[in-house]
Amino acid sequence: MMPAHETYDVIVVGAGAGGMTAAAVAAAEGLRVLVIEKTAFVGGTTAWSGGMVWIPANAKMKEAGLSDSVTDAVQYLASTVPEPANAGLRAAFLARGPEAVAYLEAKTEVHLQPVKAYPDHYPERLGATPGGRVLEPVVFDGTRLGAHFARLRAPLPEFTLFGGMMVNRLDIPHLRRIGKSLRPTLRATRLVSEYAWQRLRSARGTTLHLGNALAARLYASLLARQVEILFSADVEDLSMQGDRVSGVIIRHGARDRLIAARRGVVLATGGFSHDATLRKRFFPPAAGFISATNTSGTGDGLRLATATGAALNTDATSPAYWVPASLFRRTDGSPGVFPHTVTDRAKPGVIAVNAAGRRFVNEALSYHEFVLAMLRDGNGEPDRAFYLICDRRFLWSYGFGRIKPFARSIRRYLASGELVEAPDIGEFAAKIGIKPSTLAATIASYNVDAKEGRDPEFGRGSTIYQRHLGDAAHKPNPCVAPILRGPFFAMRIYPADLGTAIGMKVDAQARVLREDGTPVAGLYACGNDMGSIMNGNYPGPGITLGPALTFGYIAGRHLAEGSVAAKPIAATTSV
Repeated sequence: MMPAHETYDVIVVGAGAGGMTAAAVAAAEGLRVLVIEKTAFVGGTTAWSGGMVWIPANAKMKEAGLSDSVTDAVQYLASTVPEPANAGLRAAFLARGPEAVAYLEAKTEVHLQPVKAYPDHYPERLGATPGGRVLEPVVFDGTRLGAHFARLRAPLPEFTLFGGMMVNRLDIPHLRRIGKSLRPTLRATRLVSEYAWQRLRSARGTTLHLGNALAARLYASLLARQVEILFSADVEDLSMQGDRVSGVIIRHGARDRLIAARRGVVLATGGFSHDATLRKRFFPPAAGFISATNTSGTGDGLRLATATGAALNTDATSPAYWVPASLFRRTDGSPGVFPHTVTDRAKPGVIAVNAAGRRFVNEALSYHEFVLAMLRDGNGEPDRAFYLICDRRFLWSYGFGRIKPFARSIRRYLASGELVEAPDIGEFAAKIGIKPSTLAATIASYNVDAKEGRDPEFGRGSTIYQRHLGDAAHKPNPCVAPILRGPFFAMRIYPADLGTAIGMKVDAQARVLREDGTPVAGLYACGNDMGSIMNGNYPGPGITLGPALTFGYIAGRHLAEGSVAAKPIAATTSV
């Protein structure tokens, strides 16, 4: 279906978190808005994510009795993002992030709640907090979207149960204790019963959590404000009126069409994680070509903007946000990438080894730091092997990659080669191509101290962040336990990205800038199309979505507050 109008006040390219925020805010301010999405679904990578939104000194913290201040946040970022580049954008983020949350809560369907116990990634640094800076979306009933629910990108099947049931963070410990005590068993029974009822009416569960709930809430905000969304359409070019962006040229089906934007265009296409040319240009060779993001992020926004003279922000200590990932194929034959974020690496009884069979990192570090260690150890090699190693007890208790805890059968994972099993260390090492004596020495050395809950080599479990990701029920160290009895299991992991950090240079109003620092009139960017305000550092969970929502909000407000600087131009059905 083509757009209902030839001219809009605002056109947003991309229906991820940043783009939908910009569209929702502009529409809430009374502007006519069109969103153009190249795929058949809204949500982008956000719909697959944990939905964490990092906003220091937000009002929700105070309401929950948690203390924070912009001064503390500035101090924390000074040590975790030490580079001076983008200091002004970080200041704008800290100043306007809480404002963005308050606005979205008041004028859209977005509702967030503080995660009281989710520490910053570097809790030992001055200004860090043990929780509350991270906000998460309140659970959302997908049936509120009606027939539009089918347009919401589904979560990754590997993060659901029973073919489509989502669970939130607080449910996971209860599900692990099914049958061990009454309360978690009753809670799990209720969740499964509710899901069974939902499946009678829907192709998947409609109780939405995490990033799927955030995407759904933003989508509901667009629908409630009559924002038009054009699906399966590519933006071929930006239309210019003098030196001002005045619209877009789209390809929809077999036709090109010019659609005008009176006030401006917002680029929010998701970065360039799946563009091989840009990855080769900006990524280190050891990073390879694996991404845990939605495949629609192919650098469209960057190409559109640079064609107008826009500048890229390449002042990044890292070109991407990293996560270790394992690879597999689903039963339908489609390739899968499982991001090892928080479900297994920090739990007691697993270690990571390199191609030489030696540990190279504290396994409980943040996923970003973990991959930085992989890249350093890889020394530029694009295909260096890394493995996570555990025993049967660990596999049963915590799961491993996409393998759920308490899995009764692991034959299909073994048959595909995704999981490697052997009864003893010698055979095990031979199967994964590591010298048996080296691997045996590594595990033996680790076990000596792990039996007492210690890790003198890397200090695993030494911070509240690491312990938060461990198993609180395991004593004395929630992150450390020995690897004792066969069979032993290994899963190969690879450096993968969770999103790109290099994007357009923007100012504090989210306006795209030229090399000389002047704004490209009528052009805005947010999300991963905007250069990272953290310069590729990862100080806390949700530091991509926090800025995405904030600068999406800033763009929407600035577009609404500005005068109509461009005269309407005639649109045509072919260009």
